[in-house]
Amino acid sequence: MKKLSIIILAAMAMVSCGNTYTAQQAELANMNDSINFALGIANGSQIKMYYLRNDSSSEAVTEFVDALQAGYDGTVEELTEEARIGKNIGSSIAQSEKTGLADNPAWTLNEKLFFQGLINGLEHDTTVMDKDEARQFFQEKYAASQGSTEKAGKPIKSTCPRKAKPVVLQSLNDSLNYAFGLLNGNDIAMYVLMDDTLGTKKADLIKYVNKGLKERVHNPQLKNMGEQIGKNIKEQEANGLIGEPSLATDFALIKQGFINGLLGDDSQFDGRTAGEYIQNTLNNIKYGNTKEQGEKFLAENKLREGVVVTESGLQYEVLKMGKGKKPVVTDKVKVHYHGTLIDGTVFDSSVDRGEPITFALNQVIAGWTEGVQLMPVGSKFKFYIPQQLGYGERAAGSIPPYSTLIFEVELLGIEK
Repeated sequence: MKKLSIIILAAMAMVSCGNTYTAQQAELANMNDSINFALGIANGSQIKMYYLRNDSSSEAVTEFVDALQAGYDGTVEELTEEARIGKNIGSSIAQSEKTGLADNPAWTLNEKLFFQGLINGLEHDTTVMDKDEARQFFQEKYAASQGSTEKAGKPIKSTCPRKAKPVVLQSLNDSLNYAFGLLNGNDIAMYVLMDDTLGTKKADLIKYVNKGLKERVHNPQLKNMGEQIGKNIKEQEANGLIGEPSLATDFALIKQGFINGLLGDDSQFDGRTAGEYIQNTLNNIKYGNTKEQGEKFLAENKLREGVVVTESGLQYEVLKMGKGKKPVVTDKVKVHYHGTLIDGTVFDSSVDRGEPITFALNQVIAGWTEGVQLMPVGSKFKFYIPQQLGYGERAAGSIPPYSTLIFEVELLGIEK
């Protein structure tokens, strides 16, 4: 389903569920513990950055973590898409009673007109206004209201009706509520109820709108996210953590990681280092043999006659020594090259393409930067590049992480 363009599921006040979550040092006895905890930290930090910027209260954190646990435990009511959207709308409108229509403190919420607009939008009723008029009107008034010092009045409460009918709009505020409802209704009809020929989906949506009105949810969007993440963790558990069979899920550590990430505790990991740890660990699990095989290859290769080893660990042999000038790190060079893995797999070759390449020496992998500076123009060298002088833990196209690289390089010229 495409993202609905109008529905605003804003973060708003609620009564705490009673749980209190605090950042705590986790006991990490092994790699499996650490990656579970880091996974929670990485995701919790992302949620804090993008969804809790305007509300990092204990209520928001509690609601998310409670929802995460409920999703993992399987205690969340399974809803159809239309029921879930309806419940979100109802919850959001209930909380808008405190924050104003569309979370605008200058606009008074009139649930009666909003919901009638919603139903009329679902039915594509254009008696009062059509969707294009509603969109232009609402967007213009919303932009004009920014910075206003006006305060919304007491909300007018209602429930969601089941049938379309015309309304009389007696004020600007009436029109705003109706237009906002109409826009939501049109979007839902387009993206959610497009195949609802029997009207059952519409009936389910309205039912759950009214259910959602009775709830007091701090942030419906965040709550749903927590439930879905918890559910996903449980569903993927049998296949191994993050799809890696050798890693077991430890939900308690993941949950504590989420809490620490949401609360900004970086005493063991922050969001960046957690993400790096996860990626490096997975690379080691998946490509550790590649690293070991490369190290073994280089250890044997350096013993061959004609192979030179530099201080950095770069190995090379001279196939042809030229008589031209040697480039420096700031030069651009023109080369022909043929690159393979240690098993002979070709991953890139200007020779095969029949076209040399020009590049700046300070803009390539370290093994190239160092090695080509050893070559007089007209030379042809063969380089054996350890993974740490290549792409390291990163994959590069068809090159796996931790790969030792072999290049035959012919230096054709230096270009200033």
